[in-house]
This record gives sequence, structure tokens and C-alpha cells, in this order.
Amino acid sequence: MAVVDRNGIPLAIGIASGERHETKLVKRTLKQRFLRALPQRLIGDKAYDSNPLDADLIMMGVEMIAPHKCNCKTKTQDGRPLRRYRHRWRIERFFAWLQRFRRLVTRWEWRAATFLGFLKLACAVIMLRRL
Repeated sequence: MAVVDRNGIPLAIGIASGERHETKLVKRTLKQRFLRALPQRLIGDKAYDSNPLDADLIMMGVEMIAPHKCNCKTKTQDGRPLRRYRHRWRIERFFAWLQRFRRLVTRWEWRAATFLGFLKLACAVIMLRRL
């Protein structure tokens, strides 16, 4: 999981096992951020439409922008913040950049710490290219 700013520069990165849902990983990833300050807003897809996640992020001072699922009973957004959702392609572009690193496409390392190290190295390369 990664948190990326509007320019495609990674702010936080984390790894976890495949069976965990991403909404469970958001707080843990934000705690592993590279900068001290938390982002003001997070943009996510429909999978991030979760009332407990929204409540946790509001307590941290972060606004979650995600379209509602079709089975959502309580609507928490009125549509105005969703205009920012159209910029989600910048976040997807970061993941496309990560796919250029062959070692990250398929995980060959036995240890998670080694893979995380290569992931952070790839983020550093991406940051240097973007600056």
C-alpha cells in the first residue's frame, strides 16, 4: 500500500499479506510515512468507503475522499469533494512507475524486510526522477 501526493511522490509505503483488506492497512501505512505531517486529504476508490475508516481518519485530521459503494446506507459525502477523485490517475501512475522495477513486479525475496527495502529504494529513485 502506498500514499502518494498530487505530484506522484510517495509519502508513505507499506507491505502486508495479501488476505488483509486495504482499509485495515491505511492507519498503519500512515504511521510509516516519510514526512512528519499527515496529508490533509486521502483519495481512494470505492473499496475505501468505510464508516469506521472515515471516523478513524477524522480523528487523525485527515479527510477521506472516496465514491460510495452501491450498498452504502449512510452517505457521508455530498459530491463536491469527489471532484478531486478525477485526479486519481496520478496515484495510479505511481504504481505504473513501480512496475518498471522487475524486482518488485514479482516478489523473489524470502524476507519481507528485504522486499520493503527494495520498495523504498524504488520510491527514492522515483522521487529523484520527479524532483
